[in-house]
Amino acid sequence: MEIILGKMGEVVLKGLNRKTFENRMMRSLRRRLSQIGEYNAYTAQSTVYVEPVEENQNMEQAFDIVRKVFGLVSVSRAFSSEKDITDIINTAKKELAPNLLRARTFKVESRRSDKSFKMKSPEISRTVGAALLKAFPHLKVDVHNPEVIVFVEVRDFAAYVHVDPVPGAGGLPIGTSGKAAVLLSGGIDSPVAAQRMARRGVELEAIHFYSYPYTSERSKQKVITLTEILSEYCGDIRMHIVPFTKIQEAISANCPEEYFTILMRRSMMRISEQIALRNKCESLITGESLGQVASQTMQAMAVTEQAITMPILRPLVGMDKEEIVQIAREIGTLETSNLPYEDCCTVFTPRRPKTKPRINNVVEVEKAVPFEELEAEAIEETERTVIGK
Repeated sequence: MEIILGKMGEVVLKGLNRKTFENRMMRSLRRRLSQIGEYNAYTAQSTVYVEPVEENQNMEQAFDIVRKVFGLVSVSRAFSSEKDITDIINTAKKELAPNLLRARTFKVESRRSDKSFKMKSPEISRTVGAALLKAFPHLKVDVHNPEVIVFVEVRDFAAYVHVDPVPGAGGLPIGTSGKAAVLLSGGIDSPVAAQRMARRGVELEAIHFYSYPYTSERSKQKVITLTEILSEYCGDIRMHIVPFTKIQEAISANCPEEYFTILMRRSMMRISEQIALRNKCESLITGESLGQVASQTMQAMAVTEQAITMPILRPLVGMDKEEIVQIAREIGTLETSNLPYEDCCTVFTPRRPKTKPRINNVVEVEKAVPFEELEAEAIEETERTVIGK
C-alpha cells in the first residue's frame, strides 16, 4: 500500500510542550486533507503517516498538501510491506521499478527503528541491494553519488521502502508562535514575508490597501490570488481590504510631494494597528528590505515605526532582491506578483521621495491632513473575507 511519510523537524526538540506543537500540526494537516478525501493521519517516532482510506484516493494531491505543512522537514511517497526481508525486497522490486529502470547507479540506506527485527541496518542494506542488483542487472552500486537512493525503514507498524524524499516546508506549526497581521501588497516581497513568518508558527491576518479607481479590480484580484497561494501553507487567512483612496488624495492635495510615501506608510501603519488589535494580533509584518527603495532606509523605517506602538516584524530586512525572488519562486507566488497591475503605493510614488526624513518635520507636515477622521472612516468601510484553498 502506498503511504506518505513526513519527518518532523524542530518540533522534536520541544520539551514538555512538544505534544502541543504536534497536535497543532496534525489538526492543520487533517483539516487540509479532509478537503480532498478520506485519509488516516497519525504520528509515531517523530514521523507523520498519511494513509488513504480507500484505494482510489489522490495521493499526488495529498503529497502536495503534506509537503506544505509547517513542521515537517522531509516528505516521501513510500510503500509499506510486512516486516519480513523477503516481503521488503519484493515490495522494493515492484514499487520502485520505475525509478530503478531510469537510473544507472544506486545505493540502499536502511534504518531499523524496531530493534526486535533480527537484521541490523547494514545487513538489511546489503541484502536488499544484492536482490535489486540481481533484478535490475543494468544497475551499479555507487555509495558516494548514486542517481537513486533506496530507503528501507523498519518501524513499529510495518516496513517501508521509498526513494528520494523531498524537502518539507520546515519551521513550526501554524499558531504556535502567536498571531500577526501582514501588510500584503501585490508585489514580490510581502507574500514572501508572510510565508516566512507563518513558517515560524505565526497565524496570519492579511491587510491590503486598495485605491480605486487608481488601482483596478484586477489589482485587488491579484492580491486575493496571492493570499490563496499563501493559504496552501498557512491555512485559511482572513483578508481586510482597506479603501485608501481618500487618504491618498488628501495627502496629495495638502502635503509636499517628497513626503507622500512616508505619510502613506505611517497612515497604513496606524490603520493596520487598529485592525490588528481588533483581531487579537500581537504584531505587524511587512516585506521591507533595508535600502531596497526610498521608503526602506533606516531613517524612513524609524519614522514609519514611530506612528504606532505595536511591534513590526521585518523578516526580509537583511535579504537582497535575488534572495527574495528565489523564495517567491519556490513558494509559487512569483508569477502572480509579476502581473503588471499597480498597487496603491506605486500610483502615488513621488519623483524625489524623502529618504532621510526627520520625525519633527513629518509630524508637522501631517497636521495638514485630518488623518484621524479619514483613517476611522477607512477602517469602518474595510471589506473582510476569509480566503482559503
